[in-house]
Formats: sequence, structure tokens, C-alpha cells
Amino acid sequence: MQIRDLPYSDPGDPDVRSGPRFLFWLGRNQLGGQLKSLSWGLLHQLGIAGLPLTVGLAVQAVIDRSGGRLALAGGLIVALGVLIAVGDTMLHRTAVTNWITAAARVQQLLARKTAELGSALTRRVAAGEVVAVSTGDVEKIGWFVEALSRFAAAATALVVICVGLAIYLPSLGLVVALAMPVLALAVLPLLPRATRRADEQREKAGKATELASDTVAGLRVLRGIGGEELFLGRYRRASQEVRRAAVRSARMWALISAVQVLLPGILLISLVWYGATLARDGRVDVGQLVTVYSAATLMLFPLRHFEEIAMAYSFSRPSAQRAVRVLSLHRSAQEATVEGVTPTGDLYDPATGLMAPRGQFTAVVCGDPDEAGRLAERLGGHAETGEDDGEAAAVPSVLLGGVALDEIPLDAARAAVLVQDKDPVLLSGTLRELLDVPSSGLVTADAALEAAQCGDVLSALAQASADSDGDPMRTRITERGRSLSGGQRQRLALARSLVTDPEALVLDEPTSAVDSHTEARVAAGIAKLRQGRTTVAFASSPLLLDAADRVVLVHEGTVVAVGNHRDLLRTEPRYRAVVTRETDDEAAAANAVNGVGDVPVLKSDDVPAMKSIEEIEERA
Repeated sequence: MQIRDLPYSDPGDPDVRSGPRFLFWLGRNQLGGQLKSLSWGLLHQLGIAGLPLTVGLAVQAVIDRSGGRLALAGGLIVALGVLIAVGDTMLHRTAVTNWITAAARVQQLLARKTAELGSALTRRVAAGEVVAVSTGDVEKIGWFVEALSRFAAAATALVVICVGLAIYLPSLGLVVALAMPVLALAVLPLLPRATRRADEQREKAGKATELASDTVAGLRVLRGIGGEELFLGRYRRASQEVRRAAVRSARMWALISAVQVLLPGILLISLVWYGATLARDGRVDVGQLVTVYSAATLMLFPLRHFEEIAMAYSFSRPSAQRAVRVLSLHRSAQEATVEGVTPTGDLYDPATGLMAPRGQFTAVVCGDPDEAGRLAERLGGHAETGEDDGEAAAVPSVLLGGVALDEIPLDAARAAVLVQDKDPVLLSGTLRELLDVPSSGLVTADAALEAAQCGDVLSALAQASADSDGDPMRTRITERGRSLSGGQRQRLALARSLVTDPEALVLDEPTSAVDSHTEARVAAGIAKLRQGRTTVAFASSPLLLDAADRVVLVHEGTVVAVGNHRDLLRTEPRYRAVVTRETDDEAAAANAVNGVGDVPVLKSDDVPAMKSIEEIEERA
């Protein structure tokens, strides 16, 4: 895989059983790139290993006053220099390619998982963790994949050099061969503690960053209550904890580096002393001593790869574990089993009993906004997982036309049911690009903009247009629509959802940021444009509820009343409490007006389901 071939057509199915297994899966899927890097690394390392032999030949040729052997040694040195240069260049190129392609594979896997789970992802994993995995953790994982082939080449070169020295000059070569494993493995006992300190530093740094971002986000409020100094003190303490953790971590890694310098230094001193003794006694030649010493000196370079691979694995293992935690999430408890089906019909949630008949505009009222958000996501095919006696229990899948949404492929489920959440995001680009989304083609952009009452938005974009004709469709919208008001952003997002024209459209508070006059027109526009299509709107606004064909009240996770807006206002106290925001005194007065008499105050939290005045009187 080359960088120019990115992105992958299919990043594959990762092994998410553990972090180390995920790293192994990445390396296995880049076996070709790893072998290339290993080959160039061997050429580079063995070229370096050959230098001591040629230098020893040159020194011995000078001692023996042999011009021919000196010229031969010089030619070999030049040839080895060329091999080292080529090997180093290609090693760097292939290793960086492995790094980038591994990081790209992980990012594609994360992007695919994010698209699969949608907004349900942030309810299972913190958004900050997803960002951390897709940025810093991806870099650390790529570092390990890149360092792996260079380490393999260095380890192979060390084995070859040690064997060669033992054969070339056993008296000194065996000393080097026995010392190399000790030098390579000496830092292993220190790595667990160094890793723990590094993890502690990253954890404290993450908390400090979270505190800083929260402080900046609420700076206006903090200034209003005079709380800047309080939060500044908290951040100062968190920052000092990060500093102390960083110092402790740096001390441990400095100790590891010191060991990597001290032990090879002791080896070289011992080798020179012992070699000089042998040369003085005439048991070895000066050229042989120079060869062994030079080889031992150059072996310190591949030894550094042992320290690097240990650091890379120590840092990448927790990063891989965090990536696995995200990648192991699933859209639902079971895989898609129905192929080639685009379901149509009623939208039904078995968990709550909510039924949205086909072709009707159904409004849903929930007293708990969080419950409404979870139910909206479930209607989009994102089955939740609950806890039942300590064991994971899957919530039943939503049915569309009798077909479970989690049993059909993701693309088909998304085409059938579209969920617009409470806080939709507008990406940067022109208005035409914003509305250029996969759709049925039956709803034009103009019709969707008109239904969403975007006339003032178009006028504002036309004034800001860089074109001479003031075409609002070609006006660029800034990232997240920051140049627009909250109501304008909400209506543009609604228009984008209307353009797609799905079989079932689920809207979560689609008019919460607009004024009442605009809200009434938007509600009428939705009902008119979506006529004959299934539409579900979670809302508590009387203007939108009055425009719906039917209204459903969901209380504590169960449908307790169904009817139209005006009837439910008259007959259902809990519905009235949510929609009108009435107090307990107002509820008692309403009960009295309806003929309840001296019945105790009916609170929205504890009144059971009642569908008529007669039931209230009977209960009294």
C-alpha cells in the first residue's frame, strides 16, 4: 500500500478483542510494507556492520605496508557507504509509509464506526475520547507500526554481527556476543513503572485540558458571578499536578536512557582493556582489535531500536486499547440479516408502544427531554443496551412495516428513517452544497426551504453573497453556521432533512429556537410537504402539536395516551402539565373547573393514565 493509493477501499474488519491483538492485526495487514521496510533496514544495518571489517583491513594494510589491500579496503568502504545511504533512504521512506498508512487505516475505521453509530456514539463514549483516539492515539499506534520493522532489522543485524564476531575472533567476539543480550534487555524491568508514570501524566493532562475547555466555554458566566479567580486557582492546581507527573515520568525515562549509555560504555571499556592485553601478548593483531572495537561501537546504534520499540509499545498499547473501546461498539446487538429490503409501513417501537402510522404526522410529547432524545435515536435504528440483573439486555428493535431496523443493512435503514437531533450541525460550504444530500429527488431544495420558512435566511445570504447577482445558493456558510442565528441554523438543518424525503422522518424539537409566528408557519409547512409520508416530531409546543394528525404522550418510557392536541389538553392532566407548564395550583384549579370538586391536587408525576373527565371523577 502506497500513500498515493489512500484511502483504503475497505480498511478491513479489525480484531478488537484487546489492544495488543489490534496492533498485531494492523501489522499483519501491512505485511508487504513491513517486509519492504525490513529488507531495506537489513541492507542499511548490515552495511554499517561491514564497516568495522573494512576499517580493520585498512589498518592492517597500513601496518603491513600493503598498497593493494589498502586500495581494496578503500573501495569496500565506498561501496558500503553507497549501500548505507540507499538503505537508509529507502528504510525511512518505507517506514514512514507504514506509519501513515497504519494511521490512515485506523482513522478510516474510526470514521466508519462514527458514521455507523451516529450521535449514539457520544452516549456510549465521551466525545473527547473519540477525538483523542482519532488524533494523538492514532499517531502513537502508527509509531509502533513504523518502529516494528526497523526494530526487526536491528535485531537481525545484531544477531548476524555477534555470530560473525564469534567466528572471526572468538576470544573477543564471545565477550561481545554474551554482553549484547544483557544490554538489550537491561531496561525491561524499568518499563512497567515508566509506562505507569506516563499514563498518570496523560490522565492528569486530560483532566486539566477538560477543566480549561469548560472554563473557557463558561467564561462569560464566570465573569458575571466573579468566579474567574476561583476557576483560575483550580486550573493552576491541576496544571501543577500535570507538571509534577511530567517530571516524575521524565525522570524514569532519563534513567532508562542513562542505563542505555552506561552499560555499553562499560562494555567498550572492558573490551578495550581486554583487547589491549591480548594484543600486547601477541594473541590478536591490531587490525583485529580495531575491527572488534569498531563493531561493538557501531552495535550501539541498532541497540537504540530496542529502547525505541519498548517506548513505542508502552505508549501505543493504551492508545490501541482506547481505539478498541470505540471500534468494538456495535450499532445493535445483532448483525443485519435482511438484504435487499427497503421497508415501508407503520413505524413502531415495541419498548414504549409508540406507533407512528404510515403517511401521518405524529407528534410525541415526553416530560423528560433526555428520554425524548433516546427514543428519537431508537426510532432511527440505534438499539440501546440496558442492564438486566447485571447482564446486558438488548432493547427490542424498532419495526418499520414489520421489519426490524437492526436486521437490515445500515444504508437501507438510514434511507428509510432519518433522525434530525435536537442540535443539528451545519458543515462549512455553500448553501447548494449543504442541500446536496442523498435524496429521493421528489422534494426540491426550493420547496424544502419554503416549508422550513428560510426566506429571511436566503435574504441574509444573498446580501452576503460574493456574486454580482446575489445568488444565496452560492453563498458560503461558515463552519457550524456560526454566521447565522440559532433559529436560522435550525431551519436550514430542517430544510436539509426535508430534501432527503425519507420514508420516515424523525424530528427532535425542530422549532425550539424560533419565535411563535415562525413556528406556526414551519409546522404547517412540514405537515404540507410531508403529506403522505410518515413524520414523527418530538415537541412540547402547542403550535406544532396542533398541526399534527395525532399526538402521543410518553410517560416514564411508556405510551399512556393517544389523541389530538385539544382533546388531550382537556382530558389528560400529565399532558396538560407538560404542554402548558402549569403549576400544581393551576392543575388543582383546572380539576375544579372540570368538575372534580375537592379532589386532591393531581400532580403530573403520580397521576395514572386517564383518557376522560369521567375517569378522573371516578377516581375522585
